[in-house]
Amino acid sequence: MPTNGLNRALKLQFGLINYENRYLTAEAFGFKVNASGISMKKKQIWTLEQVGQDGQAVFLRSHLGRYLASDKDGKIICAEKPDPECRFLIVPQSDGRWALQSEPFLRYFGGSADYLSCFAQVIGEQELWAVHLALHPQASLLSVARKRYAHLSASDGEISVDSNIPWGVDSLVTLVYMDGKYSLKTCDSRFLSNDGKLVKENNNNTSFTLELKSGKLAFKDCDGKYLTPVGPTGTLRSGRCSKLGKDELFDLEESHPQVVFQAANKRFVSVKQGVSISANQDVETDMETFQMEIDKETKKSMFRTNGGSYWTLVSHGEIQSTATEVEVNTMFDIEWRGQRVAFRASNGKYVCTKKNGQLSAVSDTVGDDELLLMKLINRPMLILHGENGFVCHHKNSNTLDANRSVYDIFSLIFNDGAYNIKSVNGKFWYVSSSGLVCSDGEKPEDFFLEFLEHGRVAIKGSNGKYLRGDQGGTLMGDGPSVDASSLWEY
Repeated sequence: MPTNGLNRALKLQFGLINYENRYLTAEAFGFKVNASGISMKKKQIWTLEQVGQDGQAVFLRSHLGRYLASDKDGKIICAEKPDPECRFLIVPQSDGRWALQSEPFLRYFGGSADYLSCFAQVIGEQELWAVHLALHPQASLLSVARKRYAHLSASDGEISVDSNIPWGVDSLVTLVYMDGKYSLKTCDSRFLSNDGKLVKENNNNTSFTLELKSGKLAFKDCDGKYLTPVGPTGTLRSGRCSKLGKDELFDLEESHPQVVFQAANKRFVSVKQGVSISANQDVETDMETFQMEIDKETKKSMFRTNGGSYWTLVSHGEIQSTATEVEVNTMFDIEWRGQRVAFRASNGKYVCTKKNGQLSAVSDTVGDDELLLMKLINRPMLILHGENGFVCHHKNSNTLDANRSVYDIFSLIFNDGAYNIKSVNGKFWYVSSSGLVCSDGEKPEDFFLEFLEHGRVAIKGSNGKYLRGDQGGTLMGDGPSVDASSLWEY
């Protein structure tokens, strides 16, 4: 999906919930479609594909890569290719639900369990679907009209839409789903109200229904008005408009990890002094914050500065922030060494901190000067999504589920290169002697984050084993190595 922004716009994937609170499900057997899913797993996730640039029609693609379709008699199938019979129009309702209308036949899609059809001439309760986004709920929010990012402006007590880049923890927005509606939560755990104020409690004025137009999102409040940036700082609040235009549209973009580094000299790595990357600062600012972008193919890491340039290897092994494009010299291998990391540059040498603080890739082995403390700064609230769903407290015990369609928000607390994870009740995560991850610890236990793939993190316990979701959906801390079950969207 194209975007005006710096980062990739997130694909719009969601579950559709019918009037009986069941999810639309694409079965592998016979490519049948029903409404029998009780939660949102892989089979219940649909991807929205826009028809043409300005077209109103959409395709709905299942996890099997097939398209929802209706013939002239209202029979529902999953077609192999996006034929004209696969074209639907989204008809949003005032309560946030959608009706789906076949574009060629103008009939509405609905029903229950195995009895789905697209033959209704009018919209009734059976033809209404609630929308549950399946993408990771933490993202950057980009105004399509202003081409600026939303960020918390704590001094003004508002969300301002005036950032050129989504930099630092203030640019993180968390979408909270409840009863078919969405709230926008800031990094300091406040909710955006439709009058632009930030409040501690979620209520009717902080609940918005989602609407889609040309693959972009809009947020409609309880009075039927849309969120829009207002005034010179782009204060995010409901405008006067109850008609959807460009000013009311937003992209959700993936939020890359942003980190600060401290070298063995106890000083922060910075670009404050020019193009040289040097560990010579005593405070963390935007100049000491770097965005970590992981290449999908090679799994190597690039580091972007707040000016938009990348770290790169130049002559004599020096590391500078002079690259504007990604190329081989901007890619670094990271070695995860418990509470510290080491980098290897494209010349095969390790990056070391010289006496003057300058970073240079000149070392063959790793000693104190080659180790850096790395701190993640833009995930104070941790939401984990694995191959089978989100991590959530188990209803009746101190364990954690890893297969839920709803998520709990945990606190991530940095501790000298490690992290402690705190539950809503103020208790800490720990790994029990039987390998279960428990959430009722009185004292913090160290976990280690390893950013191994684009958009995925592995989490290692103090026992040296990785957190994984087991077949029964329980979060375990016994993974001997990293595989699909131990990689988490975060």
